[in-house]
Amino acid sequence: MTALSINLNKIALIRNSREGNYPNVVDHAQLCIDEGVEGITVHPRPDQRHIRPSDVRQLAALVAPLAAVEFNVEGNPFAPALADYPGFIELVEETRPDQCTLVPDSDDQLTSDHGFDLNSAGEKLIPIIKRLKDQGMRVSLFMDPDLAQIKLAAEVGADRIELYTGPYAAAWGTEQLEAIFEQHRAAAALAASLGMGVNAGHDLNLDNLAKFASIPELQEVSIGHAFTVDSLAMGMSNAARAYKALLR
Repeated sequence: MTALSINLNKIALIRNSREGNYPNVVDHAQLCIDEGVEGITVHPRPDQRHIRPSDVRQLAALVAPLAAVEFNVEGNPFAPALADYPGFIELVEETRPDQCTLVPDSDDQLTSDHGFDLNSAGEKLIPIIKRLKDQGMRVSLFMDPDLAQIKLAAEVGADRIELYTGPYAAAWGTEQLEAIFEQHRAAAALAASLGMGVNAGHDLNLDNLAKFASIPELQEVSIGHAFTVDSLAMGMSNAARAYKALLR
């Protein structure tokens, strides 16, 4: 069964619109865990538009004793320190998540919208990947379903890739869907043949998830935006159950 990791960025975004700590990110993580999700994901950015370093620390403490739940921290490995943001690599080295997903986003991006170009970034990533793996973290790279790039991901030492599924979600209901789905299926198969695990995420939802999860190599999906929207309509517990049902 494909594992479900819930991204809590949007819970933090709502909290940050007011003073105080409501909604509480840790409480909502616990609610998801109580419903049997296999992972909690956060993407702390230097501008702290949603998840803050304190959230990462508290969630790490929450998940650490739980054998059945993994903590995944994703972000730009080159993000420097800014105010009380210690820098991305420094934050993950402090909190030691089970999985660190490296993403090539910049501060001016609204959201992650492309995978790494390892022709240009690969050499810089090699020592970072090794550094994190030496501390016991699984390292995943956010990637487009480009077969040449997937081969490079294996060469730089990634344990897993996370396929960027934005184009797949955007093509839902169009004639382009099958071709884009086949690109992702082929990328997943290649990654597995090269010894890497396969994750996926971005704009997956209750409509398009089941088809994508039919890819046999898929080990984990990370879902946040759509999950939060569905939680508003149906309640977070019901939303977690609905997503888990699709992944069965």
